[in-house]
Amino acid sequence: MAKPVAVTAQEKKVLAGLVENIGYEVMPFKTAKDKVVAEVPTEVPLTITATGGKGLEPTLDAAFFLRDKGYTVAPHVPARLVRGPEELDQLVSRMEAANIDRVFIVAGDAEKPAGEFNNALDLLKALDARGHHFSNIGIGGYPEGHSLFPQKDIDQALRDKAPYADRVLTQICFSADAFMDWGKRIKAEGVDLPVYVGMPGPVSRQKLARVSAGLGLGQSASFLKKQQNMFWKFFSPSGYKPTKLIRGLVQHLAQGNADTAITGFHIFTFNDLANTEAWRRDLIAQAS
Repeated sequence: MAKPVAVTAQEKKVLAGLVENIGYEVMPFKTAKDKVVAEVPTEVPLTITATGGKGLEPTLDAAFFLRDKGYTVAPHVPARLVRGPEELDQLVSRMEAANIDRVFIVAGDAEKPAGEFNNALDLLKALDARGHHFSNIGIGGYPEGHSLFPQKDIDQALRDKAPYADRVLTQICFSADAFMDWGKRIKAEGVDLPVYVGMPGPVSRQKLARVSAGLGLGQSASFLKKQQNMFWKFFSPSGYKPTKLIRGLVQHLAQGNADTAITGFHIFTFNDLANTEAWRRDLIAQAS
């Protein structure tokens, strides 16, 4: 029998709070919109990925469709895909007209910027200068650093972006200790935004193989392309579930010995939405 994620009353309280603040990352493949409507309740907020190869239109199309169906959605807007202030103005106006008041600003994986925005901070500053309707702006966090940038540069970038943002959605990490150490450190350095820890949801080997062999759409698939060998180590023959990771986080947070702003989960679904939703409901049951 699988070990429960939460055992004590305090652990169940912590788990309930984290699950209440869960969100799913969805990749805008052709079948994604119908799958979300069929398998995900509207109470679960969504982020919709984007990529340099496909551009922003599939992301916006999915976001507009799902918002119209009653979902809370945050499109990814990679700074390096936006040509400049004029295009940014058009994007913001379109999202405002569609009643989308959340957005997730990332640098993006395009090799060359389309215009003057080289990184997320550039776009955040331009968005602030323009003025906007967004009630929630997300930025990325890197609990285990980034292979292309020194840690001190990553830390400084987060501190610089934080005044323009409302929450931090982290990259995938498999270590509860790493999440806790990083969360404590960034808060001590003045970044007090709510942190949503990024992790894969339950997913089969076959599903991951199909996604990783595809075009590489969005943040989650980019992770797979770069770190497949490490990722496969965490798989059992039946697939992956983040049970051990969540158990570690719940134990740490229930002990109250680490001052972090960890608030919820950011689930990289790889569009395996039915399994992810069944797993979420199981976590809710374990928290009761």
